[in-house]
Amino acid sequence: MFRNMAASLIRTVRADPEEPGDAKVPGRIATTVPKAKERRPSAEELPTRARQAAPHAARAAEFETSEARNSPGWKQWRESEQWQQWNAAIAPAVACRRRAFAILRDKEAVDILFDELAERFRDRPGGYTRIVRLARPRLGDAGARAMIEFVGERDRIKRRRAAPEVVESESAEE
Repeated sequence: MFRNMAASLIRTVRADPEEPGDAKVPGRIATTVPKAKERRPSAEELPTRARQAAPHAARAAEFETSEARNSPGWKQWRESEQWQQWNAAIAPAVACRRRAFAILRDKEAVDILFDELAERFRDRPGGYTRIVRLARPRLGDAGARAMIEFVGERDRIKRRRAAPEVVESESAEE
């Protein structure tokens, strides 16, 4: 159940609100408060793994080839020292992807995690999700509901109010 919740949360990042059946708000799911609290630690771990893989993938991009797979140029690259360097550079990124897949068991969710969420949380050291309690209880058993969502988009920005201008009256000067 928790694996499916994590995959659903990640898959909603690409959700189209106009599409019937998709999430109305991307990056957010509604559940009960205990489930959201239980889900949060592992939901925090997954973007961290994606962030850890990003520098390795960027370093490996220096050594990769633009040749089509199984072409003579690609086969030559595959037997060269440059491929050895690419292989050593990409190995940690592949290991992170495999660990994420072992947790999620959903290829699309892993792709979204490593392609979109890693970039989105590149500069954020942690705290990728938030839990917001909903006012209305669940129908049927009146269970407390909550929303678990990724932070960063649609966040409210606190604006400081400008201090009211003080107008001095002429009678105060006399």
